[in-house]
Amino acid sequence: MTPDQMIRLTALAMAEHLRAGTLTSVELTRAHFDRIKAIDGTAEEGIHAFLHLNEEEAMAVAGQVDAIRASGGPEADELHPLAGVPIAIKDNIVTIGQPTTAASKILAGWMPPYDASVVRTIRAAKLPILGKTNLDEFAMGSTTEYSAYGVTRNPWDLTRAPGGSGGGSAAAVGAFMAPLALGSDTGGSIREPAAFTGTVGAKPTYGSVSRYGLIAMASSLDQIGPVARTTADAAALHELIAGHDPKDSTSLHTRWDTLLEATKRHDLTGLRIGVLQELQGPGFTDGIWEAFQETLDMLRAAGAEITTVECPHMPYALHAYYLIVPSEVSSNLARFDGVRYGNRVVPEGGGTVAEVMAATRAAGFGDEAKR
Repeated sequence: MTPDQMIRLTALAMAEHLRAGTLTSVELTRAHFDRIKAIDGTAEEGIHAFLHLNEEEAMAVAGQVDAIRASGGPEADELHPLAGVPIAIKDNIVTIGQPTTAASKILAGWMPPYDASVVRTIRAAKLPILGKTNLDEFAMGSTTEYSAYGVTRNPWDLTRAPGGSGGGSAAAVGAFMAPLALGSDTGGSIREPAAFTGTVGAKPTYGSVSRYGLIAMASSLDQIGPVARTTADAAALHELIAGHDPKDSTSLHTRWDTLLEATKRHDLTGLRIGVLQELQGPGFTDGIWEAFQETLDMLRAAGAEITTVECPHMPYALHAYYLIVPSEVSSNLARFDGVRYGNRVVPEGGGTVAEVMAATRAAGFGDEAKR
């Protein structure tokens, strides 16, 4: 199998080849790093999906997985089904040994002293972490143009945006630079980039995936979730990262181990799907409404019942969002003051604590974060 063939497999197909011994994790991980170096480019040109690469550690983990499988012992039987499949992580999820910047100058060079709970899970399952992906600063944006480290471009057309805030994760998966990625979603930051790049992204039920170690934007809405190229791959990743975490006070105790099995269901008889009345009508780009109707037709053909649902308060949803989010953002960003977290800027000739805080935030935050 050629490197180009390897990277175009689904994540679950990669996992099957790894278990069968027809592919090694070292080969697979190396193929993805070669792809990244060949096409990702820089802030000035190319896709620019990645902010940091984690090559040495990822290759070491891949080698460990291959060695365990080659041993054929009990440890090999205990490997997670996705062990050895590479993954990328949005750069607002903290990682030991790698910078975590949230795409902000105020966190430039910051090396977290701990892993996010999802990262601990990924490491325990032995998925090689390729690196950290670009985003709008502190996840505030919907185009990945508000990163302090340059824009990310859509891999299908470099003149277009990949969506945001998690455009880096979606672009990496869409460009076959990673088979899986983690993103975070507050108001569409996984789902919109997935739609823009032809990938699959989902915002999980709030509380199903731990937020511990996610740099908060709006805590009552933030949720870490999967980015993949197929629904089954996204479900498999969701099953891996979901589960109760005592370090997250909003974490649910619900089991999430039937998602992958659900993706194999082709007969949707008995399933009712609601389409919001308030989200229909004018305002769609040419072809979008038609594509949506084709999707509904496919669901009907599979046996689902499509019904219109009225939600009379929907017109106020955006107003509520823009009341809640700025309030929570201002509270969460208050910690970046040059005293507790991040870089510090001291005015010439010194200054009071308040003046240091003001100078630090003025220099460290971009326009969107300040807004």
